[in-house]
Amino acid sequence: MTFSPPRRLRPAVGAAALAACIVLAGCQPRIDARGNLPDPDTVGQIQPGVQSRAQVADLLGSPSVVSTFDDKTWYYISGRTETYAFFEPTVVDQQVLVVEFDDAGLVSGVERYDYEDGRVIDPVGRETPTSGQELTFLQQLFGNLGRFNKPE
Repeated sequence: MTFSPPRRLRPAVGAAALAACIVLAGCQPRIDARGNLPDPDTVGQIQPGVQSRAQVADLLGSPSVVSTFDDKTWYYISGRTETYAFFEPTVVDQQVLVVEFDDAGLVSGVERYDYEDGRVIDPVGRETPTSGQELTFLQQLFGNLGRFNKPE
């Protein structure tokens, strides 16, 4: 013998089941993958002192970032984050491949870093003061009336 709700409760049971499915679906994380991390077998083909920048670019593709002050270091960065509902995303995995070149343009070293190798920094929250005065929205809106040059 199976339980069957009365006919007038069937739409309510269906709506409750649908709501439960929607709530459970909201508990699944959204996973975002970003960046470019080359295949480890391809990275293993890079030989320091042998390959040039062009050959590395052919093997690995263009880097995610080139060092700021010179172009002797290339960074290939990839990361995965999980986001649950409306919460802040959390980093699940992050990897950085660093390829360094010497003055002749040949590979001088290859290093791989994981999320555990990184350091958490705390940005400074201070603000730089600026000269001038704080204007309200209305002062900004009406302050320019009559200040325009007449066409000549």
